[in-house]
Amino acid sequence: MSEIERLTAAAWWTLLIAVLLLGGIGVTHVVLPALRSDETLRRWFGTHRLMLASLFVVVVPTNALSLLLLRLLEVPPQSARGFLIIYLPLAVALVGVTLALLYLAGCRVAHLLALAAAALPVLAAAIWVAPYRLRRIATFLDPWSDARGAGFQIIQSWLALGSGGWLGRGIGESRQKLFYLPEAHTDFIFAVVGEELGFVGAVAVVALFAVLVWRGLRVGLRAPDPFGAYLALGVTVLVATQTLVNLGVVTGTLPTKGLPLPFISFGGSALLTTMLATGLLLNVSQHAHV
Repeated sequence: MSEIERLTAAAWWTLLIAVLLLGGIGVTHVVLPALRSDETLRRWFGTHRLMLASLFVVVVPTNALSLLLLRLLEVPPQSARGFLIIYLPLAVALVGVTLALLYLAGCRVAHLLALAAAALPVLAAAIWVAPYRLRRIATFLDPWSDARGAGFQIIQSWLALGSGGWLGRGIGESRQKLFYLPEAHTDFIFAVVGEELGFVGAVAVVALFAVLVWRGLRVGLRAPDPFGAYLALGVTVLVATQTLVNLGVVTGTLPTKGLPLPFISFGGSALLTTMLATGLLLNVSQHAHV
C-alpha cells in the first residue's frame, strides 16, 4: 500500500479526530466560561443533564485533550469572543480553500456565487454587531483618519516598506520593528522584509511563493488519483490564500486580519502546521508526473 493509499484510508478517522478536538476546544472557550458566569445556563444544563450524559462521554475526554494541547501551546483559555477573534481569520481562509476545491472538483460557478450571496447578509451582520470589525473597515478605507489609533499599524507598515528603497537597509537594520510597527515578527513580518531587503528582496520573496504555488498546482493536477489531487490542491490553495491575505493586509489592500505569512512569520503552531501540509504535498509529488 502506497503512502497516498494509507492517507486515503486514514482520512475519515483524521476528520473525526479534528471535529472532536474542535468540539472540545469550543467547550473550553465557550461553555465553561458561560457556566461560571450565567446562572440561567447552569440551571438549563442541570435540567437536561440526562439528555447530555451521552455527549459527555465524548466531550469530557476531548475537552481534556484540548486543554492539554492548549497548555502545550501555552494558549490560555479565553472567552467566546477571544476564541472567535483568534480563529475567525483562519476560518475565512478555510472557506476560501473549500470554495476553490469545490470549483476544481467541477462545481458550477453559479452555485458557488449563490452560496457566496447567501453568506453576504450573515457576514454583514457579523461586521455590524462587532465594533472592532467596523473599526477595521473604517481604518482600511481611511487609515489617516485615526493615524495614532486604529490606523497606526498600517501606516507604520507603509513607512517600513517605503523606507526600504530598492535594496533595503540591510538584514537586521530595520527601524520600524523597534517599538514602532506592532506585530512586526508575526502578521507584519513582510513589512520588515521590505525594509531590510528592499523592493528587490520583497519581490524575491513573492516570487518564491509564486513558484511554490505553481509547482503545487502542477502536482495537484497531475496526481495519480483524486484523493492525492484534492489533497495537493487543498494544501496549495491554503498556502496561497494565507500568503495573499497577509500580503494584502501588509500593503493596505485588504482589511486587517490575523493570518501569518507561511514559513516566515514567527509562531510554532502555524509553522508546524504549514510544514506538515508541505510534507504531504511533497509526498503526493513523488507519485505525480511533474
